[in-house]
Amino acid sequence: MVSCPLTFCLCLHVSIVQLPSSICFSCFITHSLSFWLFLYSGVVNEYVKQVRQLACQLLDMVGEGLGLQDTRVFSRLLQDSENDSLVRLNHYPPWPGSDRAGGDADRDPAGGKSRDKRSGGGRIGFGEHSDPQILSILRSNDVDGLQILSAQADDGGVWIPVPADPVAFYVIVGDALQAMTNGRLVSVRHRAMANSCRPRTSTVFFGAPSPGTRITPLPQMIKPDAPRRYKSFTWAEYKKAMYSLRLGHNRLDLFLADPDDHDQESGISN
Repeated sequence: MVSCPLTFCLCLHVSIVQLPSSICFSCFITHSLSFWLFLYSGVVNEYVKQVRQLACQLLDMVGEGLGLQDTRVFSRLLQDSENDSLVRLNHYPPWPGSDRAGGDADRDPAGGKSRDKRSGGGRIGFGEHSDPQILSILRSNDVDGLQILSAQADDGGVWIPVPADPVAFYVIVGDALQAMTNGRLVSVRHRAMANSCRPRTSTVFFGAPSPGTRITPLPQMIKPDAPRRYKSFTWAEYKKAMYSLRLGHNRLDLFLADPDDHDQESGISN
């Protein structure tokens, strides 16, 4: 069996990403962990520093675009010394025949509903999901594979291929930002497909708050025509819920607000 994807985390520490058992993955380390940390920690830390700065600039622009008086309300969460951000490197080996429709394409290992027949088929490398964090910044090599799901309620949506560009960054809204904006910004459901001839690699920065940060819709996002959609929850509580569900499930559904409860607090706190 070909193991796909090859995935590990690089942050303040190095650890294996725990994926659902239905997704095969491997991590091959040819040197001791201490050697890897010594050899690459400087490069990784500098990359994390720069990409975090980019994420903060983008979040400040989001705050400005939403008309918030405090435009840094989102970026401050990533600048907290206890923030839970991480960087992950993905490697998807070639999967012969993955460009053909049918076969394994009809089975999404993420546990979500299969929509592959509408995208021409292919082998799924990382199944349908949304990112739970605030913001994700992805960069890949020149091999296609990223697909996003269009929001079409009438037929469940269509998978749209995103052309690869090795000199571009792809910005993905996460669940936490959707909750804080009360659904004004929507987290993007996406997946990665394997290529039949060439390996695909990607590096993803997941910007997340500290575990104790309380995530709740901002007061400015709650209006008579846009009532509160989500309960207040901590990032730690959301992560716990995330690990209790399969990858393709909509985790925010567990935190939908009770329409009869008008006393829930609004705003973000640490």
